[in-house]
Amino acid sequence: MADRTRFLVAYDIRDDGRLRQVAKCVEGYGNRLQYSVFLCDLSAVEMLRLRTELRDVIDHRVDSIAFVELGSPDSRGRHCFDFMGMRPQLPRTGGPTIV
Repeated sequence: MADRTRFLVAYDIRDDGRLRQVAKCVEGYGNRLQYSVFLCDLSAVEMLRLRTELRDVIDHRVDSIAFVELGSPDSRGRHCFDFMGMRPQLPRTGGPTIV
């Protein structure tokens, strides 16, 4: 899993149709933590593919997507989370999640 990096992907999309498209796209690459927050373990190629797909969906004037690099899924990427309330299950490995 050394070639994968864990990313927190969060978005703010202004239109319901684009919001559903963005959610469906990101669901293909990672695990949902909250409504608009995903955890994605991606290779460089997968990250490029995800960004390309999202680029074609969003309205760049009003929508926003944040990509936060968390490091290796087996090191910092696994241990840098702290939650209040319900703690979502984090993926144990950085294996592929693309459907």
